[in-house]
Amino acid sequence: MEIKRKKTREINLGKIKIGGSNPITVQSMIKNRIENIAAVRNEAIALQECGCEIIRLAIPDIESVKHLKDLLSLKIFKVPVVADIQFDPDLAIESLNAGIECIRINPGNIGSEQKIINIIREAKKHDAAIRIGVNSGSLNKKFLKNSGGSALEAIVNSTLHSVRLFENNKFYNFKISAKASSVMDTISAYRILSSKINYPLHIGVTEAGPAFTGAIKSSVGMGILLSMGIGDTVRVSLTDDSTLEVKAAYAILSSLGLRKYGVDIISCPACGRTSTDLKSAVEEIGNFTAGLSGNFKIAVMGCIVNGPGEAKDADIGIAYGKKKAAIFIKGKVVKRIEIEKALEEFKKELNNIII
Repeated sequence: MEIKRKKTREINLGKIKIGGSNPITVQSMIKNRIENIAAVRNEAIALQECGCEIIRLAIPDIESVKHLKDLLSLKIFKVPVVADIQFDPDLAIESLNAGIECIRINPGNIGSEQKIINIIREAKKHDAAIRIGVNSGSLNKKFLKNSGGSALEAIVNSTLHSVRLFENNKFYNFKISAKASSVMDTISAYRILSSKINYPLHIGVTEAGPAFTGAIKSSVGMGILLSMGIGDTVRVSLTDDSTLEVKAAYAILSSLGLRKYGVDIISCPACGRTSTDLKSAVEEIGNFTAGLSGNFKIAVMGCIVNGPGEAKDADIGIAYGKKKAAIFIKGKVVKRIEIEKALEEFKKELNNIII
């Protein structure tokens, strides 16, 4: 089954386009404090090397704008950079003047409508984009009161109010996020908004958590929305290394057939029929293929039941038996090797096919 994506309005964010028929973009956020220039530089390089297409930086004070200018002068960013602004609208204007390609503002804490209008005017001058980032944890009390305390209703109403404000000021180069820490509220908010507006949607689950549980929450929330054709750009929020966010996002998109990036390793969970250390074999193959940019599927199976039959759509695979392992290509067995030599022989075959 092929997912039919909703075609949203196309916007410009630096050199890339979001929405329309463009691929779903993957983004992350710098974890290091911006004044730690060396650490930010290294993190930005690592993010770009693993495929991050948009990088966001927190700008908490005016000193951060100075550091932002220093970072931009280093020319380390080959992808668009977003300045994340909370509370102080002047920081948004200063970041735009510094040369940022997009700013994220939170209508729940950025101040009066006039202050938002001032930001819109400045963004127009610089041909920059804006992300309207509504968050359940920082909703304007007015919307919470009018919704009777319903966070979901307040998220939707706050977002729609901001959209009207932007449209009334003839600014259309914006995208929207409407996140809650509740997976179900997040899904509901995006479904409602997608039915009412046609602007690009940045999807994710806010405050998702540590790597394991956070990835699960994000996979469920984002996976459901993406399967409905909703979403133009994504971030997996994890309390962990930012490169893991990028890898998790690509894994989610790849599992739905929406983006292909790097090597896809599939493996069986192992059971009482498995006679080899399958976990170690999978890890070794993962390390061996790390960093490859080609789109290949590799199968690592613990017994003949699961492979090659159940992994016949893999480009190449290995299935372990009691004494020998079968190496197969496109579902056809090409070699049977003693267990002790199987992994090294499999690596040679990998070299021939994908490296």
